[in-house]
Amino acid sequence: MEQATNSIERKKTEQAANSIVFLAFVLLFFASPGVADPLTYNVLNYGAKPDDNFDSTQALVAAWTLACGSINPATIYVPPGRFLVRNVVFRGQCKNNGIVFRIDGTLVAPSDYKVIGSTGNWLFFEHVNGVSIYGGILDGQGTGLWTCKRSGKGCPSGATSLGFSNSRSIEIRGLTSLNSQMYHIVINGCNNVKVEGVRVSASGNSPNTDGIHVQSSSGVTILNTRIGTGDDCVSVGPGTNNLWIEKVACGPGHGISIGSLGKEVEEAGVQNVTVKTVAFTGTENGVRIKSWGRQSSGFARNILFQHAVMTDVQNPIVIDQHYCPDEKSCPGQVSGVKISDVTYQDIHGTSATEVAVKFDCSSEYPCSNIRLEDVKLTYRNKAAEASCSNADGTASGFVQPSSCL
Repeated sequence: MEQATNSIERKKTEQAANSIVFLAFVLLFFASPGVADPLTYNVLNYGAKPDDNFDSTQALVAAWTLACGSINPATIYVPPGRFLVRNVVFRGQCKNNGIVFRIDGTLVAPSDYKVIGSTGNWLFFEHVNGVSIYGGILDGQGTGLWTCKRSGKGCPSGATSLGFSNSRSIEIRGLTSLNSQMYHIVINGCNNVKVEGVRVSASGNSPNTDGIHVQSSSGVTILNTRIGTGDDCVSVGPGTNNLWIEKVACGPGHGISIGSLGKEVEEAGVQNVTVKTVAFTGTENGVRIKSWGRQSSGFARNILFQHAVMTDVQNPIVIDQHYCPDEKSCPGQVSGVKISDVTYQDIHGTSATEVAVKFDCSSEYPCSNIRLEDVKLTYRNKAAEASCSNADGTASGFVQPSSCL
């Protein structure tokens, strides 16, 4: 009996010791610097005021400086309210790879477009790693500049509302961009970028207000986003590869465009692009590839346009290798951009013009391996038409208008 009692006591002692060791391990783990709770820098604590007439730029810069200088992950918090901010450059290299901008309020650009109109960018990140932007509204207040541009007076080119350059592991989620002076969001020279749940809104006649522009970047994903603007909803520039666009609603705007390409003689190409489950409403174009009519080393290949719905779209499917907006100062040459391996799969809806499919390719480098699969586009309740020039490829499944490839 005594031995059994001693055995029970030993087991209790061992269990208690193990519990203490486990508790100590847990406390040590959560107290270690690598997993510390993120620091939070509220811009109000650095002088920001939710007042359209008070300049909160320096408060935002102060919060960034502290977050970037922290060895632990950090959060910059913008509470509800409208905060006036001039142009800011957020530069790396930071001491941590986990800075979050949590925005519950609105960042407002100066109402006088001249203040930031010649700076190129309003909110600009360069050489950063692991920056995320969650929520919030960016109000570019671009209407004054649009009016100036339409008047033909001497106007600044305008500022992009949000730009990322030479950065990686970026996330933009739940952000709204309103009335940018020029482009809304630009991703240039970046790797591993995710844009999700973003809303872009500007007037249908606002000039050069592309929704999201991607160039010289790899591994960019754009999901569940709604864009209405005066230019391309999404534009894809030279040097872009492994781009995935899914569940995007576009309209008003100029569609989803690869290009313009071929503006430079020596130019990187575009490849491995997927555009799927997209809807276009009242847009100038649907899915488009465009290049200037001049010599270039550029190319576009391995492109998939899949599951697209068109509603009253002027040019639902178009390749334009004689691109020249406004028909001014056109180069008038043959495009050197080589377009190949482009698939249009499950494209349905209505065209606002008689020609719903137009392939106007280079006479020197014809488009090759263009595939139409299960396409049905109508014009005024009748089959639309197709037009092909210097394009080669195949059609399969039900294809309407009848293929001209």
